Amino acid sequence: MSQTLVLASHNAHKLEELRRILGPLIPGVELVGYDGPEPVESGISFEENALLKARAAAARTGLPAIADDSGLAVDVLGGCPGIFSARWGGPARSDAANVELLLWQLTDVADEHRAAGFVCAAALALPGVDGEPGGEVCELGVWQGSVLREPAGENGFGYDPIFRPEGEQRSAAELGSGEKDRLSHRTRAFSALAPEILTRLQPGW
Repeated sequence: MSQTLVLASHNAHKLEELRRILGPLIPGVELVGYDGPEPVESGISFEENALLKARAAAARTGLPAIADDSGLAVDVLGGCPGIFSARWGGPARSDAANVELLLWQLTDVADEHRAAGFVCAAALALPGVDGEPGGEVCELGVWQGSVLREPAGENGFGYDPIFRPEGEQRSAAELGSGEKDRLSHRTRAFSALAPEILTRLQPGW
């Protein structure tokens, strides 16, 4: 009998991506979407925000929940946009506005100083029992690379078109889904989390 795990996100693309990544790693566990309210991301780190989302979904559904918080950290900007990546370009939370602002900020930065990394914190939270909080764990994954001077590729979202992974001549948005799944920050974080998911979903843990 399969167990159910909730992804604390309304993003259908993320659900599809994580089903591909986690499917082989957590056999017998069904990953489902979440339609409840998302908490305010008031944390000051990727880990804090991922745990906030996972806790909220676990508490609302009564099921184990996973969540992630991710973004692009640019070295010369002191790690920004970082946890503000999704809203860097303003309240509209537009991918195009985020990319446009970041490229403008890096206009005069030489290619050798445009190092950046996609960062992902992957969290698991278990529902509490009798008012007591459940267990939780968080893992971090980083995908190193640099920021391009203009967007390239259409197989991605967010900052993918301007991020060139280390060792690649293509942007993340020019990689195929399979290639990206093998390399990405999200894959790295959730691959590290997968053994914890299996352990903590065992009866009697």
